[in-house]
Amino acid sequence: MSGVETAIEALRAGGLAVIPTDTVYGLAAAGGSELAARALYVAKGRDAIQPTALLFASVDVLEEHVPDLPSRARAIARRLLPGPLTLVLPNPGRRFGWLNAERPEALGVRVPDLRGPGGAVLAALGVLAATSANLPGGTDPRRPEDVPAEIRDAVAAVVDGGELPGTPSTVVDLTRAEPAVLREGAMPAADVLARLRARSE
Repeated sequence: MSGVETAIEALRAGGLAVIPTDTVYGLAAAGGSELAARALYVAKGRDAIQPTALLFASVDVLEEHVPDLPSRARAIARRLLPGPLTLVLPNPGRRFGWLNAERPEALGVRVPDLRGPGGAVLAALGVLAATSANLPGGTDPRRPEDVPAEIRDAVAAVVDGGELPGTPSTVVDLTRAEPAVLREGAMPAADVLARLRARSE
């Protein structure tokens, strides 16, 4: 089997894989499995209390999995995605609550602009829980060889997508009255806010 096929099979079985995204290499688990998410936290070496984002294959898939997403958040997500952004959205149904234990009423989501082998994996699964494939405090991996040995040993497959940009996603909180950029990353904060203003005028 190819690395893509191995990754898809492992993820469907509750295992882990490293996949290329549109920003950095990510450590991924099946999005709907709390057990797989726990394994992801162990492999990452991070506390389960820290929030983890979900990657969706499309905005349509996001809306299928979070059907009670408020209309304002839904409209903004469609304006901004796909792209190198993590949106913190209201989660009134507290879906995927194990990914944000301290704040289950909010959910971090990504719809990456993803093609190639990483896109094939995400399309096959539909939704993945994912975090950067580094150890806490480590450099965000832009190449497969940048992924630490500890993480490589914990996964069933490392999918090679070549060299990536290496800058993590920009994080935007949409749970407040006004959108707030929590972390500037691959998309400049000024560009995000300009796009939001342009669509609202």
